[in-house]
This record gives sequence, C-alpha cells and structure tokens, in this order.
Amino acid sequence: MLSAFSSWFVNPRRNPLARIHMLTISNRLKNYGLRYDDLYDPYFDLDIKEALCRLPREVVDARHQRLKRAMDLSMKHQYLPDDVRALQTPFKSYLSDMLALAPYIGGLPGHEAEQRVRAEDEAQPPYQIADTSSSCRHHHGSGSLASLLVLD
Repeated sequence: MLSAFSSWFVNPRRNPLARIHMLTISNRLKNYGLRYDDLYDPYFDLDIKEALCRLPREVVDARHQRLKRAMDLSMKHQYLPDDVRALQTPFKSYLSDMLALAPYIGGLPGHEAEQRVRAEDEAQPPYQIADTSSSCRHHHGSGSLASLLVLD
C-alpha cells in the first residue's frame, strides 16, 4: 500500500501537486538555461562522476557551459531572454542514458585495463586520491557508447 501511495505521490501525470512542482522546477531551470541533470554533483556521487567520464566530450562541455552561464546570470540577477528560454529542455536527460548502459560496459575494448586501474585505486578511499582536480582518467566517449547518445 505504501509503495502504491509513494508511486502516485511523485508521479506528475497522476498527482496534480507533483505536476505543479515539476512545472515550477522546469520554469526555474529554464530561467537559467539548465537541465535537471546539471544539478547532480560529481564529487558527491561517484556513479555520476563515472557517467560524466563516459559521456562524449561535447556533452560534458555543453554541461559546463550551461553551468557557467547559469552562475553568470545568477550573479547578475538576470534570467535568459524569453526567446532563448522557450527553447530550453530542462528534463531532457543525458546522464540516465549512460547510467542505463553501465551493465553493458564490461564487453567493451579496454575495459580490462580500466578495471586494473580501478583495483589499484581501491587501496585508497576516493576522497584520498591525490589527483581529484582532473576530470577523468577514462576516455571521453570516443568508443561506441557515444554513438548511442542523442545530442541536442
């Protein structure tokens, strides 16, 4: 019973309050030109960091540009112009595609070498690894996974 209630409660198609909440979040993200996936912090969740490392360089660069633009607009206390705001797609996900493909990554070339590097890193907790400033040690989507993603 609790599961049915919770699924109804968060579903914007069935619950009018969830629909209002989703529209409010959508409008706020459109004001700054952000997507919902841009709000995930790669330093907080290692799965998000790994998914960002596996995305094509263009997708990651577009994410960084959206975040920089949002910070700039916020500092200036401004919003995007209405014509640009109308073009925004705040709930078009780019991370969920990569997270969904994670179980299939094991068969890709180079995965064994990547697993060895990870095994070496397991000796230290992730927060004690010396090189936290670099974005990724892995490739940025030069493999076949990048062709499965739909870009803007």
